Amino acid sequence: MKKLLSVYKNSFSGLDRIIWLLSAVMLVNRVGSMVLLFLSLYLTKELHFSLSQVGVVMGVYGAGSIVGSYIGGWLTDRYDYYKIMVWSLIISGFILPLLVFVKDYYGIMAIVFSYSVVADAFRPANSVAIGYYSDETNKTRSFSLMRMAINLGFTIGPAIGGFVAAYASYDLLFILDGVTSMLAAVFILLFIPHNKVNPKKQEEEGEKEVGLSAYKDHVYLMFIVLVSCYAIAFFQYFTTIPLYFSKSLKLSEDMIGLIMAYNGILIVLLEMPMVHQLEKRGRLMLNILIGCVLMVLSYLVILPDTGPLTGPILYMTLVTFSEIFAMPFMINFALTRASHGRQGQYMGLYTIAYGIAHIIAPMLGMRLADSLGFFQTFAITAGFSFLVVLGFYLLRRKNPQIA
Repeated sequence: MKKLLSVYKNSFSGLDRIIWLLSAVMLVNRVGSMVLLFLSLYLTKELHFSLSQVGVVMGVYGAGSIVGSYIGGWLTDRYDYYKIMVWSLIISGFILPLLVFVKDYYGIMAIVFSYSVVADAFRPANSVAIGYYSDETNKTRSFSLMRMAINLGFTIGPAIGGFVAAYASYDLLFILDGVTSMLAAVFILLFIPHNKVNPKKQEEEGEKEVGLSAYKDHVYLMFIVLVSCYAIAFFQYFTTIPLYFSKSLKLSEDMIGLIMAYNGILIVLLEMPMVHQLEKRGRLMLNILIGCVLMVLSYLVILPDTGPLTGPILYMTLVTFSEIFAMPFMINFALTRASHGRQGQYMGLYTIAYGIAHIIAPMLGMRLADSLGFFQTFAITAGFSFLVVLGFYLLRRKNPQIA
């Protein structure tokens, strides 16, 4: 037990105070993340949209994510990432509550697109800030701490959101999301110093020339394609999976929220100590490969009719470990590969990979579920995930230097 506690303690040690503060900002912001999890349920149950229409709305969210990620990366390479984070949070806090008043199909698409553009401009700036206040020995742990904050928010958010949706109203969810964005902006302004610099890194980077463009880095571009494909499979977690739990397994919103919260609890408890151990080995691509294999297994275990709770819990367990092995090391690879003066560009492309997945995953997943059924959709997702495993394997084999 002492050894276990020591490993857990060491996994959190040596991180800059700013990393902890940025993680706290993300925690406050992501408590409002319950909206994305319940948006598909809201559109089908409250507004009676078809699954195909819901897929388009969620796809529009992805389109906005791509635009926002590009703009955020471009701005981060040219301006102050501090201001970008603050204004992104403030403006997005005003946008999503507009869904309380707008109920028509095209109006909702416009709001969701605008929200996604502004909200996702935050992510490249935030990633560059984390990279700036970490070093090679703790960079993955710094991103894991951020992910832990995100998932703690995902743990609290869905649990609250499920009860709000079940016993109050969906409109209140939109208002709560706006409030949490505003609170996150206030937190930055109050607790994170503006224009705080890391003198050592400033001196090191001041001597370097602007490096290779991300758009000419062919290994990185292939990596981005594979990340996007991985995310397409993972994002069924936000789209078809909640609907499967609701429509096929007949679970209530509050139960769905609790099952989703289980994912966040596992990550909060396990990710930091696991990443601390895995980071010592330095095998980024091998860890990503293991995560992709676990993604395949997660969609295979949900195929059999194992009951209303066993299947979802098995799925959630495997997809959570897939996240732990893959995502922290994906973002570490992206930032480590970024050359001087191109960090915003590299992280913008990384975020765009998820934006593309946000478009394809819901539109494809919803259409398949509508026409073929949920089980066939999950079987196709498992097969697609296996192709992603092969892709990362070939990338690692042809480029042994990336481990």
